[in-house]
Amino acid sequence: MLNDDTISAIASSPGSGAIAIIRLSGSRAIEITDQIFCSKDKKKKLIDQDAYTIHYGLIKDQNEVIDEVLISVFRAPKSYTGEDSIEISCHGSLYIQQRILNLLIKTGARTASPGEFTQRAFLNGKLDLSQAEAVADLIASESAAAHKVAFQQMRGGFTSDLKNLRYQLLSFISLIELELDFSEEDIEFADRAKLQSLISTIKEKISELLNSFELGNVIKKGIPVAIVGEPNVGKSTLLNVLLNEDKAIVSEIAGTTRDAVEDVISLSGILFRFIDTAGLRKTDDAIESLGIERTIQKIENAEIVLFMIDAKDKQACEKVFEIKERAKDKKLILVVNKIDKSESIFNEKISDCKDFETVQISAKHKQNINVLTETLLKTVHYTPAGKSDTIITNTRHFELLQKAYDATLRVDQGLTAGISGDFLAQDIREILNFIGEITGEFTTDEVLGNIFDNFCIGK
Repeated sequence: MLNDDTISAIASSPGSGAIAIIRLSGSRAIEITDQIFCSKDKKKKLIDQDAYTIHYGLIKDQNEVIDEVLISVFRAPKSYTGEDSIEISCHGSLYIQQRILNLLIKTGARTASPGEFTQRAFLNGKLDLSQAEAVADLIASESAAAHKVAFQQMRGGFTSDLKNLRYQLLSFISLIELELDFSEEDIEFADRAKLQSLISTIKEKISELLNSFELGNVIKKGIPVAIVGEPNVGKSTLLNVLLNEDKAIVSEIAGTTRDAVEDVISLSGILFRFIDTAGLRKTDDAIESLGIERTIQKIENAEIVLFMIDAKDKQACEKVFEIKERAKDKKLILVVNKIDKSESIFNEKISDCKDFETVQISAKHKQNINVLTETLLKTVHYTPAGKSDTIITNTRHFELLQKAYDATLRVDQGLTAGISGDFLAQDIREILNFIGEITGEFTTDEVLGNIFDNFCIGK
């Protein structure tokens, strides 16, 4: 699977900037760079330099100077890919970047495929497969929580525990398979009580990880939150307060919001995508009607619905039950606004709404906004002090862990029923294989292609 080509790519973000990074990896990386690089000391060659050193000089196309650069030298096996590697820091002009890349390809390198540097790191044993996937998650992270989880996983994360449990299980499978060679003597080498204890530990660990996936998805993808309610209850004002900017138009005229207005903010490291929607009411205005239709669509697509009502609305609770029918299985939070004007009227009716999570605020005066954000975090079962090292965010991992968990149940039931070693061995092998697919100890070209094709070029 691993070839000897020397690969090259622009590793910095697309576009021009102050500087850019061009990477090479492969057995000829240093040799190829030497052919286009002229150091300040013209007698100095990169091939003769130590690893982890930086060298100043010129990139030249024959006698034409392309740029002044700094070149970092890394030698196998102590590099990101495990191969000889070069990083060229040049000026960020698109023209300069492309000229240098073309020179490297002309001199013997080839263009790297998406994720090929990280794929080589995996194939050379620098990372396991789950760590390699975490590299992509780290690059894509847009919040503190997503960054923390991805970085934990890149450092080993939950897979270190799984590897240890898998190693212990391998010892038992070898003993059980040895028993099969002595089936006529009816000898047991594997202690069934210890095996059952280990299976219980594995089952508990996998269950913990499976239960973390919902929160992991929240951290990785963010949460769509629809702000809905009748016209003029303060939806746009609330959005502006949460975003700390005048994103939505605020007016005393009913029906001002005709289309959904969206923006993303981070609350304690979790991304929330707030959607201010058109007010729900009967109207003959064709454009406003379209906006109301979109509001209903946004409710269907949201995970959390903030239903805003006016504190002086005596029919508030009846309207909550109506929106509950539309929201169905969504997490619904009742937001009572304008308590600075008529707090007492709602309090008279609050017992009728006791089944709903309720927050009373004044969006205009920013009163109790912190209570609302805390309620949102509580709704997704997240606290900043949460154990991010036990959270999974990857759908592939979740599916494999679910299969491994089902196999542990079969082993557990088999041990209780006293089934023969050959049937036990079959289910234990499945646990080993499913966990091995997470870490990459068992994998296929198709799986690797699906994973690394989603990386950016240069990583």
